This record gives sequence, structure tokens and C-alpha cells, in this order.
Amino acid sequence: MNAKALLLALLVPLPVLAQGFAGLGTTSEGFALPERRELVFPADHGAHPEFRVEWWYLTATLTGPDGTEYGAQWTLFRTALAPGEAGGWDSPQVWLGHAGVTTPDRQFVAERLARGGIGQAGVQAEPFEAWIDDWQMQGQAAAGQDQLARLDVAARGADFGYELHLSTDGPIVPQGDHGYSVKSAQGQASMYYSQPFYRVEGRLDLPSGPVQVTGQAWLDREWSSQPLGSDQTGWDWFSLLFDDGARLMGFRLRDGAGGYSSGTWIDADGTPSALPPGALKLTPLTTAQVAGRTVPVEWRLELDQYGIDVTTKALNPQSWMAVNPPYWEGPIRIEGSRTGRGYLEMTGY
Repeated sequence: MNAKALLLALLVPLPVLAQGFAGLGTTSEGFALPERRELVFPADHGAHPEFRVEWWYLTATLTGPDGTEYGAQWTLFRTALAPGEAGGWDSPQVWLGHAGVTTPDRQFVAERLARGGIGQAGVQAEPFEAWIDDWQMQGQAAAGQDQLARLDVAARGADFGYELHLSTDGPIVPQGDHGYSVKSAQGQASMYYSQPFYRVEGRLDLPSGPVQVTGQAWLDREWSSQPLGSDQTGWDWFSLLFDDGARLMGFRLRDGAGGYSSGTWIDADGTPSALPPGALKLTPLTTAQVAGRTVPVEWRLELDQYGIDVTTKALNPQSWMAVNPPYWEGPIRIEGSRTGRGYLEMTGY
């Protein structure tokens, strides 16, 4: 497929092309399917072109010198029109980058689009580097260890930018069954792992000037070929960083039959415990009008097994990512049985 046809295929409205939110419920004929296996590093830090979709997804909760809270997002998506890779213009891979910075009263957003095979975007596992144009995520593993102990992340849009430096001594956390994450009662699944223990130092470049920030970050890695059911219209995904060091990843996938929820409890030492479907209760409490849509911006999360009964509130209810496809993404505050900060992503509204 030539470059023009490739880009047109990506830009055709997704509901025309496929079922489920963002086309993630389409059939996966010809592509590889997730399977229960051990994650292998450093290879699994890199791309998996035999699968249809994949992402490298970083969110950071940040604080400035005066106590002002911020959020930052850096995401690289890969989608394939056919399985496998080929050199030059014959590559079937398409790359999409999203970057965002959230302040209490502004949402800054930028988007990049590229094609594979010509060096404009890509990912290599060792040494780790993910890039699209001049946006970069570069990492280095500690000697004899699997995790990327250090990451440098940078992106820039028309009216904002950032440079963040991340470090960790915490372990990689496989989601679901050793990295096999089920997404529906029908068995759709992805390969999924996280690094939720990053410490952050860096700089935000805003219209008002540069801001030095510190905080915490969470990196998600996921790949699949049909991660959603055809009737799943979107999801609500939470990454919660509690002040006592524990972590919680939880999601609800919405459909016409009550939805599907699951997640992972992560002890402060990084030990994960997969949650059975339905164990995590997610209840929207307050909505806001965002980009002409009604979007829940305050939630109650209950997880009886761990004594969790918390409320999350958006730092900025207008944290809308006006990209293709659009979605809500922003930092949240946690109050209740435990306190902390986190990130919320909501799609399909």
C-alpha cells in the first residue's frame, strides 16, 4: 500500500472501519493472538509487529515548587494494516503519538502521525528507544535486571513542552495472569505489563514560562490484535498511586450488558495480585460537560478485599484530548480510606 493510501486508511472514521471503540473490536484474522506465556526482556520492551495494535503509555503526576499540581502524558501507538514488518515504504505499520500536559485550568495537547519503515517513528528494545519525529522516550536497564531503571522522556507541541527524567528500583508488574490480561467475558485479551514505581524530576515549558517539577510516573505496555469485544464501546481506566506505596490498576469496559471490570492490586514491594472480574466496583458520582459530552469526573472505587473505599476527583475536569480518536485523560486526587494521586483515562464518551 502506498503512503497516501496508508494515511487515508488511518484517517477514515474508525466506526466505518471496525467495531468496538477505536476499531479495537474488529476480527484479528492473520494477526497473532495473545497467549499465556512468561514475559521476556528486553525483547518485550520493543515492538511486536505480528500483533495489530500496541502502545507505550506514560502518565505522570507532578508538583511544582509552589505546590501547584500538574499531569503529563506521553504515548506512542502502533497499528498495523497487515502483520509483520517490511522495509521502507512497504511497511504496513502506522504510528501515532499523543502528548499532553494538564494544569488546574488548562489542557495542552499535541498529536503526531507517522508511517513505519522510513525511520520517522519506531521502537527498539536494546538499547531502548521509542520515538516519533523529535518526541523521544529513551531508557536504560539496570545491570542484570529487566526493568528500564532510567527513562528520559520529551515532547513538544505548539504551546507547551516537557523534559522528564525517570528512575526506579521497583520491579516490573505483569498485569492479569503473568501478563495475560482478559478484557471481556468472551475472552478477548492483551499482553500487558506496567512499571508503576517511577520517580520523576524535570521541566514543563508552559506559556507562562518553565516550571521545575517532581513527582511519580506510571508506564504501561500493552499489545494485542483484538483486545475488545465488538460491543464494547469504551473504557474507564485508573492508575492509583497511594501514599503508603501500594498501587492499583483498575478498568471498566462498557457494553450493553453491564460491562466488564478487572484490575491488579500491587503491594508497596511490587507484588501483584490479579483481581477477579467484578471485584472492583467503579461508580461515577459527578459529571461535567466536556467538549459537548457528558463525562464522569468524580468516581467512587470500592475493593472490599483490601479495604478500599475511595473517591477520585479530577484535577481539571476539562482534561480532554482533542485528538483522533478523542478521549478524556488527566490526573486525579484520591480521598477516603486511602489517599494519593493517580491518572484516569476515559474513552467512548
